[in-house]
Amino acid sequence: MWRDRDFRRLWVGQTVSQLGEHTTLVVLPLCAVLTLGAGAGELGVLRAVGQAPILLLSLLAGAWVDRWRTRTVMVLADVGRALALGAAAVAGLLGALGLPALLVAGFAVGALSVFFDVAYQASLVRLVERDQLVRGNSALEGSRSAAQIAGPALGGALVSLLSAPIAAASGALLFALSFLSIRRIRRSESIPEPTEQLSQRLPEPTQEPQRRPPRVWRRIREGLRFVVGDSSLRAVCLASAAFQFSLAATMTVYLLFLPRELHLSGTAVGLALAATGPGALLGSLLAARLPGRFGHGVVLVAAAALGDGAFLLVPALHGSSAGTVLALVAVSLVFGTFGQLVNVTVMGVRQALTPDGMQGRAAATITFVGMGLTPLGSLLGGFLADEWGLRLSLAVTAAGMLLSPLLMALSPLARLGRTLPARRLLVV
Repeated sequence: MWRDRDFRRLWVGQTVSQLGEHTTLVVLPLCAVLTLGAGAGELGVLRAVGQAPILLLSLLAGAWVDRWRTRTVMVLADVGRALALGAAAVAGLLGALGLPALLVAGFAVGALSVFFDVAYQASLVRLVERDQLVRGNSALEGSRSAAQIAGPALGGALVSLLSAPIAAASGALLFALSFLSIRRIRRSESIPEPTEQLSQRLPEPTQEPQRRPPRVWRRIREGLRFVVGDSSLRAVCLASAAFQFSLAATMTVYLLFLPRELHLSGTAVGLALAATGPGALLGSLLAARLPGRFGHGVVLVAAAALGDGAFLLVPALHGSSAGTVLALVAVSLVFGTFGQLVNVTVMGVRQALTPDGMQGRAAATITFVGMGLTPLGSLLGGFLADEWGLRLSLAVTAAGMLLSPLLMALSPLARLGRTLPARRLLVV
């Protein structure tokens, strides 16, 4: 794979794009908290607005990606995100960077990131052979992990040491660099044939043809039906929804807990968040070996329980000493390692079960169900922080993440063996 120039261009572009995305995820909330003095409720709204496109656009993105060239989708998404953050930077230089501008930028970046993330997952399937999927996913998810190392630290440092406009401009520059790499992919990309024939067809009505649903909605429905009809993919959706909802609530409280309860600086916050990256990089490497040795089901349940459980230690911390920062780094390292091990393993299972022409819609459907509740989770985190206080709220929301490994343990995912499951055949 590494001798393939187009794969390298995808990998570089995806890496830089993920770096821009993870930088922005820290820059916008820290701008609101440290620069604008936003409260818990306002921070919850900001995070919810940035996550709302997952609920609103994931299914549409999947339907489009399955019928478009993924290179085109990724290039347009990079251009749009660069323009959105560039506009926020200009607003900051003109003294007009307030919460409304951050809300607009957050929604735009979130919406275009939905399209980019669905597209790069489908692009891998079109670029490499089936037996290269695990290694390809390991490379791409490893690069995402590397972005998690540098992104939060870069975002926190820029906001703390320089200014919010410069921090926003750095994200715009990274998306521009991703655009330059991905647009150089030269391989002629074959778009999978339409899959209408894979669904159960009903006789065409001879009258009232106007009742036939628009094609895009029919394709979205096919993706939903495919995922719901597979017990393993259905379990992935439920476990992901429980995890992402709780994680969104946890992170809203966490981003307030670190600077206000533990009195950490923006740089220290960025360092604590960045520690997730090395762990995720390690998790990507382990994902290439552990499922084949111990079984995909065992790895999924055990890794989810260990990674999610690590956050329960955070509410016990006090003060801003070096020991506190080291403890936060250790928690993030464990969370990143086992969380990424789950992510890569689940992605391999999903790709193995899904036909090529359904890859975009399957990924988008799982994203829609799994992450569609994150805006509500963010709002809940802000509400709990106001009503219960930061420490208790963090303990409750972190405990909620353990529902995900429980759901996987009770599902067919726990019984997956050492080899990837066979691709599901669709009945005509």
